[in-house]
Amino acid sequence: MTTTGDSGNTARTGPWWWERRRSAVLDIGLGVVSAAECGAEGVEFSRDAGLPLAVGVAFGLLAGATLVLRRRWPIAVVLVAVAVTPAQMGVLMTIVGLYTLAASELPRRIIGALSGMSLAGTLIVTLVRANQDIASGDLTIGEGFIPFIAISTSLGITAPPVLLGLYVGARRRLMESLRERADSLERELQLLAERAEERAEWARNEERTRIARDMHDVVAHRVSLMVVHAAALQAVARKDPEKAVKNAALVGDMGRQALTELREMLGVLRAGEPPARPAPAPAPLPLAAVREAAAQAASRAGGGVGPEAGEGPCLAELDALVEQSRAAGMVVDMSVEGEARVYAAEVEETAYRVVQEALTNVHKHAAGAKAYVRLAHRGGEVAMQVENGPPPEVSPQDARLPSGGNGLVGMKERVTALGGVFVSGPTDAGGFRVSAVLPAGVGGQG
Repeated sequence: MTTTGDSGNTARTGPWWWERRRSAVLDIGLGVVSAAECGAEGVEFSRDAGLPLAVGVAFGLLAGATLVLRRRWPIAVVLVAVAVTPAQMGVLMTIVGLYTLAASELPRRIIGALSGMSLAGTLIVTLVRANQDIASGDLTIGEGFIPFIAISTSLGITAPPVLLGLYVGARRRLMESLRERADSLERELQLLAERAEERAEWARNEERTRIARDMHDVVAHRVSLMVVHAAALQAVARKDPEKAVKNAALVGDMGRQALTELREMLGVLRAGEPPARPAPAPAPLPLAAVREAAAQAASRAGGGVGPEAGEGPCLAELDALVEQSRAAGMVVDMSVEGEARVYAAEVEETAYRVVQEALTNVHKHAAGAKAYVRLAHRGGEVAMQVENGPPPEVSPQDARLPSGGNGLVGMKERVTALGGVFVSGPTDAGGFRVSAVLPAGVGGQG
C-alpha cells in the first residue's frame, strides 16, 4: 500500500514495497536516524527502569528502526510510537508516523483514533514527567503551568504532522484524479480521432460515388444521343445526303455539349488548383468569338448550356431536353400539371437528371418506343414520371448501346438523398416506368 506521494502509474523501480529507489533511501535514512535517537534515549530509560544498559539501547534501536516500515504498515509504526511514549523515546518516529498515517488512504476514523491515542499518550506522559520533575526539584515552575505545558507539547508533536499529512494526502488524491481525467480525455481524443478518420474515409467513398453518378448523368445522355444519331446517319448516308449532313451536325453539337459539361464538372473537382495552360492553337480565336460559337452550337442542338457556367440544369430546360430526344427520332409526349415555380437548386437539378436518365434508358433499351414525360407541381412537392411503351421488335435505329446498370441506382440515390420517393419497374403493357417525388425544399417561390 502506497501511503506517500508516489503515483500508482509510476513504473516500479524500487526494492520490496517501495515504488522508487529514492523512496527506499529516504525511509532507510529516517529509520537509521530514528534508531539512533531511540537508542540514545534508551540509555536513560534503562537507568530509570533499572535495566541493563545493553537492553535499553537494544530496545531503543529496535523500536526506532520500525520507522522503515512506515509506507508498508503506517498503523504499526504509530502503535509502536505510542507504546514507547512512556519511555520518553521516539519523537521523530511519532512525528513521521503520524504524517504518513494522515497522508495515507486509510479511513478517516482510523486516522483520528490513532492520532487521538498519540495525543493522549503524549499528554499523560508530559503531565507525569512534569510532576516528577517538580517533585524532585529539577523543574521550578508553578504547578498551574503544568497543564499548559503538557497540552502545548502534545499538540505541538501531534497536530502539525497530522494536518500536513491530511493536506498532502488530499492534494495527492486530487492530482491522481486529474491525471486519470487527463488519461481518459486522451483516450477519448484518440477515439474521436479514429472516428474522424472513419468518417473521412466514409466521406471520401461517398464523394467518389457522387462523382461517378454525376459523370454518368452528365455524359451518358449526350453520348447516347450521339450514338443514336450516328446509327441514323449510317442508315441514311447514301439515301438522303441532306438528312445525313443534318444528323452529322447534331452529332457534333452533342459532342461539344458533352465536352462542355465534362469540363465544368472537372473544373469543380479541381477547384483551388491553378488552371492548366491551354495547348497552343494555330490561330486562336478571341474569347467573345469562342463564346458566340458555343452559344450558336448549343442553340442548334435545341438545349444550350445555362446562363452561367458551372450552374446545374433546372426544370426550365426540360423542354430543350425533350426536343433533343425528338431530334434523335424518339416520339415524346410531354405534359405539365400545376403552376410552374422555382424550387431549390438541388431539387431542380435532381428532377432534371431523373428525366434525363429515364430518356437515356429509353434510347438504350427501347429504341423506337414512344415515351411519355409527366411533370406535376404540387403544394409541397414536385413529381415527375417517364414511361415508355413496348419497343418494336425490329428497330431501324437500334445502335446496340451498352449499359452499366448504374442509371436506376444513381437516380434512386439522388432522390432519396433529398428525402424523396423513387419507384421504377416494368408496366403491364410491356414498357417501363420511372417515377419520383421530391419535396419542394427551401428557396422555392410561388
